[in-house]
Amino acid sequence: MEENLENEQSSTDNIILKVENISKQYRLGTLGTGTLSHDLNRWWYKIRGKNDPYLKIGETNDRTTKGDSAYVWALKDVSFELKKGEILGVIGKNGAGKSTLLKILSKVTGPSTGMIKSRGRIASLLEVGTGFHPEMTGRENIYLNGAILGMTKKEISDKIEEMISFSGCERYIDTPTKRYSSGMTVRLAFAVAAFLEPDILIVDEVLAVGDAEFQKKAIGKMQDISNSEGRTVLFVSHDMGAIQSLCTRVMVLMKGETSFIGSLAEGIEFYMEQNLKKRSRSVVENKKIKLNSLKFINKGNLETNVFKVFEPSTIEGEFEYKKIIPSDVKIELFVIDSFGQRQTAISSWLNSISFAPNSKKVQFKVDLSNGFSIKTGQYSIDMLIYDTVTNYFENVCQFELLSNNKIGYKTDIVGRHHGKVYTPNRWEIN
Repeated sequence: MEENLENEQSSTDNIILKVENISKQYRLGTLGTGTLSHDLNRWWYKIRGKNDPYLKIGETNDRTTKGDSAYVWALKDVSFELKKGEILGVIGKNGAGKSTLLKILSKVTGPSTGMIKSRGRIASLLEVGTGFHPEMTGRENIYLNGAILGMTKKEISDKIEEMISFSGCERYIDTPTKRYSSGMTVRLAFAVAAFLEPDILIVDEVLAVGDAEFQKKAIGKMQDISNSEGRTVLFVSHDMGAIQSLCTRVMVLMKGETSFIGSLAEGIEFYMEQNLKKRSRSVVENKKIKLNSLKFINKGNLETNVFKVFEPSTIEGEFEYKKIIPSDVKIELFVIDSFGQRQTAISSWLNSISFAPNSKKVQFKVDLSNGFSIKTGQYSIDMLIYDTVTNYFENVCQFELLSNNKIGYKTDIVGRHHGKVYTPNRWEIN
């Protein structure tokens, strides 16, 4: 349910968005109710003036469990207020309900229960290419998107050259957007959303598609429209650096519910603590494989879990197959930071190394002659063993990186799946 804040009392003059007990329920499986009995039951409740009976049931949206109910709560009783000029960061793991919340606020879908009160125009940037017609040119799509956001043709014409210049797509602006890359599409979509002067700007994780230069420019623009123009921003991202540099407050969503809402520093600390608690549940075996060990050895040939950035070290590991020995095996070690993000990968796969084990027990050694070039902090390692199927083990071991006087470097790696930087490594497998 949507309402306008214009008629609210003067005590709420500074509040531009108010969300009260928003919930969203989905039925799993095929579209529709699925059964005639459910349809009849809903109809019977409706003609008696009662609420949908299926809104009273449903399970928490936990992707790690199979569950017994056909209904899940993507969001459950989420409430918050946003003041004019505020930038609220929304963080949480995949499936926490972040995108569902933004779609409800953007009126892409409606809530199952609850109420939203807003004041002014809302502009949304949810997914790459949302609202763009692939057969229309970039210029035509600017006018189309502007009209959808409630702007007049004159208002769009007055801003269009600024938008085109900001997007960096001048050369392609009269080319159909179906020929644009995803990064170009995001650039243009963000320019439209930001320069049409919305009262509330909603931005999902699409900025991750853009390059580093554009991300910096987009964050600067969002800071400008908040600080100098007094406009409100709702920003969803997994990039804690962007959250820290942009947001004034943070809301943490977990399994569709609000776990925390408050100051930036406290919110990020809370999210880190919850993430570390979850990752403390190590999985060291499955039906096929048992992990016996994974450890770091320093240059003094001693086992350790604390060393400096760039300090040479060696990773030694051992695992064994319980039954069948595969004919082809590849190994990847993912370094995970406190926010649950992959920072780098140490991979036999990326080094074009695969092997056929001689026995059920496999031992390997990885030489990190240059150490790690990632920032200081606490990390854990996830391990992937591929042998026609993927065997994934979380939080196999932990380590801490300390500061070093040397100047850091970062080497880009192809594919965000493997992390943000490349770590040189050399493998030995027995």
